Amino acid sequence: MISELASSFAGSFPAQLPAQAFQGPEVNWFALSPMLALLAGALGIMVVGAMTPQWPKGLYAFVSAFTAGTAGALAMVQWDDITDTGVQTLVGGVVAFDTFAMFLTITICMSLLLVSLLTDSFLRGTPNEGPEIYALYMVAAIGGIVMASANDLIVLFLGLETLSLALYVLAASNRRSLKSAESGIKYFVLGGFASAFFLYGIALLYGASGTTNITEMVIAFRNGVDLDNSDPLALAGIAMLIVGLGFKVAAAPFHVWTPDVYEGAPSPVTAFMASVGKAAAFAAMIRVLVTALPFFRDDWGPVIWALAVLSLVVGSFLAVVQTNVKRMLAYSSVSHAGFLLVGVEAARNTAGEALPGDGIASVALYLMLYSVLVIGSFGVVTVVSKASGDEDGDSSLDSFKGLAKRRPTLALAFTVFLLAQAGVPLTSGFIAKFGVIQAAVEEESYVIAVIAMVAAVVAAFLYLRIMVNMWLADSDGGDDAEPVTIPFSAGVAIFGAAAFTLFVGVFPGWLIDAAQTVSIIAR
Repeated sequence: MISELASSFAGSFPAQLPAQAFQGPEVNWFALSPMLALLAGALGIMVVGAMTPQWPKGLYAFVSAFTAGTAGALAMVQWDDITDTGVQTLVGGVVAFDTFAMFLTITICMSLLLVSLLTDSFLRGTPNEGPEIYALYMVAAIGGIVMASANDLIVLFLGLETLSLALYVLAASNRRSLKSAESGIKYFVLGGFASAFFLYGIALLYGASGTTNITEMVIAFRNGVDLDNSDPLALAGIAMLIVGLGFKVAAAPFHVWTPDVYEGAPSPVTAFMASVGKAAAFAAMIRVLVTALPFFRDDWGPVIWALAVLSLVVGSFLAVVQTNVKRMLAYSSVSHAGFLLVGVEAARNTAGEALPGDGIASVALYLMLYSVLVIGSFGVVTVVSKASGDEDGDSSLDSFKGLAKRRPTLALAFTVFLLAQAGVPLTSGFIAKFGVIQAAVEEESYVIAVIAMVAAVVAAFLYLRIMVNMWLADSDGGDDAEPVTIPFSAGVAIFGAAAFTLFVGVFPGWLIDAAQTVSIIAR
């Protein structure tokens, strides 16, 4: 009887399905080469690392940094191809091949290179030294690049989860530290809620438009949106997406995870989260709000305006009262998220129009410049905190007292980063902040531009407080204070970031011109 049922069941299907039913989309493998290079590096370092004895000191970091450099170089080649052939989509229209994606890819690869060098000195001589951390870095970078280049909300979500899961593990990677474990579990729990909001928002937008593809979504809303009666399903979906993205970019009031996670995570991991994580999240926000939902800009625009103001105020004022440098920089990152949101709000005014304005370009430029200087800042924190000999590292404000007398070059580099974060002229931070404020002024968003400038003045007190501790205060131990040793790889990362910060501040034209040529598909 069973055989008869099986025969009848098999007979209800054709003997052979047509071959075209299994044909997948055409894949331009070379266009995906930056991601493939990082994937090869991650798989190679894990597989070879598992099958061989402990590698020579610094080789894990070298492989990771070399892979990042290779991927960044390939992204520059792709940029040149895009400027010749124009923007397009890949893999069946789910990946955007445009200069915005390449600009963010270069930013992420540059950050990965610097963090890899920084991590080498942090892990060397500890039980955590091995290939796992670097493989997670590269996997997270792949997720960030997918987020920056996604032309489909489902693909964007996959990139988001790839990045987030790697960051959860990295935050808790210091197995000897209770603070690191606490950081990982807090980030995981709150990040899970944020991802749920984001996914639910995608589902609601799918119900409203009938697609998750960004290009098709723009067409669907262009033909079906009612300017007099907004679709409640779409509005609910947009609200959910903003909640999820607000968490990922650490914008107030969704920033509550930031101080604890930044403080508890290993300092190089914190640098990676503050650079790659923020760059990928803001790239996703541009893709979702400005590119996919331009016809709802009057609905989500006021929300972004409010988030920008809250982030500027909360980040600037709460950073001032902190006594731990990592927590200071955490709240400072909330303030920087506010500046970036000023750029997003400026991009909102021209969303869906033929002339995009300066909003998107200012955000892309800010992300690159901020990524470099925040890695340099946390690099100094890494070196100073490790000199304390404490298991978790002492990153209190007191540990920086008298740093100029103990390590004047390190104090000078940190001063450069702090001045840049304050937006002082002749530093890259001034170029970044001036760009987003100028974009807001050009769109006549004068109120938010003034609030941003006032917040910058308030935040300057925070950076001045750290500098006073380094240059004018004496260390608690006097001449017997712990010496601060600068490992070679960490020194290369820190002073390379400082040189870039000053060079762009003095000669910004070439990078501003590159950012101005950023194009984005499906506008």
